[in-house]
Amino acid sequence: MKRIITLTVQDRSGVLNRVTGLLQRRQFNIESISVGSTETGGISKMTLVVEVEDEQRLEQVTKQLNKQIDVLKVSDITDKAIVARELALIKVASSSQLRSEINGIIDPFRAMVIDVSKDSLAVQITGRPDKIDALIELLRPYGIKEIARTGLTALQRGHQPQINELATYSLIK
Repeated sequence: MKRIITLTVQDRSGVLNRVTGLLQRRQFNIESISVGSTETGGISKMTLVVEVEDEQRLEQVTKQLNKQIDVLKVSDITDKAIVARELALIKVASSSQLRSEINGIIDPFRAMVIDVSKDSLAVQITGRPDKIDALIELLRPYGIKEIARTGLTALQRGHQPQINELATYSLIK
């Protein structure tokens, strides 16, 4: 089963290597990894998409990640309300005659052309991985020259009020 795990870590040299090394030693396949700075200086956030066989192995790896010195917090957010996005750059073979046809394909995906040359164009798309996969499949017949994907990045949605909180709020108002 595919799981989305986020880690809040100290922004120090070697942290990424230690995290990926731990997962490699435990034979977890990392499907994607995204790392970037956070709103707090010196703190980074990692978003990992990993393939896990069962809940016991997931719990094991979560505990081991929590033991890492520079790891501040580990969360499995797969089953939570999240916002998740990925960025992809796709270079497609294209002649001047095909450009309008390709534009017609990418428009419904809210993708955009970011570079044009004599024999190709580069398309940028952001969204859920399944949306990106769908666009790639539609562009494949034109001849994809190159694809660069960032990997998934995600965060939990804002606080969702419970029913009793809504009732309390309406009473206060």
